[in-house]
This record gives sequence, C-alpha cells and structure tokens, in this order.
Amino acid sequence: MSATAELLADRGVAAEGEDFFRSHPFLDAEGVTHTLRIEAGDAALLAPLIVREIPGSDARDAISPYGYPGIVREVDFVGDRARSKSTAAIDPVQVDWSATGLASVFLRHTLAEPLPLAGAAERNVVQIADPALPAKSRGSDRNRINKNRRAGYEVEIVAGRESSAEQRAGFLAAYEQTMRRAGAADRYFFGAAYFDRILASPAAWLALAHAPGGAVAAASIAVRSDGFLHYYLSGSADAWLRDSPMKNVAAALVELAREWGLPLNLGGGISRGDALEEFKRGFANREQAWKVSEIVCDRTAYDRLSAGRESGDFFPAYRRPG
Repeated sequence: MSATAELLADRGVAAEGEDFFRSHPFLDAEGVTHTLRIEAGDAALLAPLIVREIPGSDARDAISPYGYPGIVREVDFVGDRARSKSTAAIDPVQVDWSATGLASVFLRHTLAEPLPLAGAAERNVVQIADPALPAKSRGSDRNRINKNRRAGYEVEIVAGRESSAEQRAGFLAAYEQTMRRAGAADRYFFGAAYFDRILASPAAWLALAHAPGGAVAAASIAVRSDGFLHYYLSGSADAWLRDSPMKNVAAALVELAREWGLPLNLGGGISRGDALEEFKRGFANREQAWKVSEIVCDRTAYDRLSAGRESGDFFPAYRRPG
C-alpha cells in the first residue's frame, strides 16, 4: 500500500483526556514542534515530533519526545461514533517521505499492541505488573517494605494538579540526587519548570514516600496513557537510600494500578539484566518488548551525513557521540 507523510506545524495529537503522552502539558514540556501525519488509503497515523537542525548542515531530522508517545490512528467521528477505518499496519518502506523534508525520524512507540506502523525494532524490555495475572513480590522486598512501615515510613499519592510546591521540591531533590549518583547525562536533569508542566496534566500523579519526620525519602511521577499506568520518573534521596524507600513507592503504585485495573509499566533497566531492571523485576509478573521505528526519510542526505561514521546500533548514525 502506497502512503504519504507530511509535517503539520501544530500538535494535532494533543488531547486533554487520559493519554498523558499526548497531553498538552507533556508536549509543551518536551518542546514538541510538529505532528507527523502518515496517510494510506482511508487510514492515517499521527505522532508528535521534535524537529531539529542537524549540526554542520542545512538538513533537519526529528525525534519523538521522551517516554512512550507513540504513533496513533487518526479517527473521524460521525455523531458520537467512530467511523470505521483500516487497521492494517502501514509499512514505512511504502511511505513517500519527501514532503517532510527530513533526513530521518526516530519514533518511540506506545506499549499498546498491535503497532500501527510495521517493521518496528525492539529497543528494550520493560517490566509489567499486570493485574490480570497473579501478583508477584519477593520475600526480601516485602520484608523491607514492612520494616519501613514499622519504622514510620508512609506513602501518599496525590494528583499532580493538586501537589504542593513542597511536595514537588521533595520529588525534585530526590530525583536529582539519583541522577547524580547514576552519572546521568545533562538531558536527564529536566528541572523544576519541566516537572511543574507535566504535573499539570490530569493524567499525572505524584507518589511520595515520607521518612519518619515527614521528609521525602523517595518519589515517583506516575502517568496514565494508552491503557497503562506508567512508573515514569523516580528518585531516592541520599540520606535514606539504605532503607530502599523506593520499594514502598513501587508497591503502592502496583496496588493503585490493580485498583484501576491497569497494567503498571515499571520500565526497564539501562542495560539488560542490570540492577535497575532487577529491582523492577521484583514487582513485575510479566515483561514486554518496547519498540521503536528508525526511519530513513532521505537516503541520499542520510548517507552523506553519515559518511565516515561507524553507526553500530546507534540511530541516526550521523548523531552518534564521538
């Protein structure tokens, strides 16, 4: 099936509903500039994109915002009923990308299946706590969680819009301390303004583990999108790290997801089998591949920009560090 792609200079995927990764607060915080629209027959797909200049050239490329923004079907409505459209996956190889003016596009997909774009590649494996399956928890995790509770740790979950400046500051301190311990790149230090924006979404919550005395010992932003509750961004404060208070936060979010009848996406590790993945595996009862699409829109421009570079598994090759 032949198809065409275009860039829309607006955010046609933005919505005020329950899909956080296509909400105005998230798209604003991420600096989304365009909507990609792919049309094939009576079907069309939409995706939020950040269009970027490619250093040292007059070319541009694009990337999805952080997280699981995906590419979703455009739906027409007749009255209050959706008009039936094709649900067949569109093959990027069959798409005419010339109207976009882009050298390449890197698309992060949602976890919803089946994907509307064919040929996506596995990027990572995420850990899922699925309420449709028997709950799972390790004895060592249960012991630590109960010990923390007896010691006076308490978890509260508050809607992002209702969170206080003090609660947000507690989250930010724990998050940034975690990023410094991990030696994270500068791009992961989002800053207070970013968190203020995303917590304005009606699909965002702040989960806080308070140490005895009330200080924030660990915290996570949880968001609802595409049929999942996502354990999105999290951190533990240095002073209470030995007590593993994040285990109390994770257990509270597993319970919340179960109450809502949603699978909780705990995410994956930095690399397969690392300590972060192992922590998340303790609360998960299944795992799922998370996929991306690496699309070359202009082969001539892409090859020119990538000349002399070893790509490995990095995409696009011309942006590989070093």
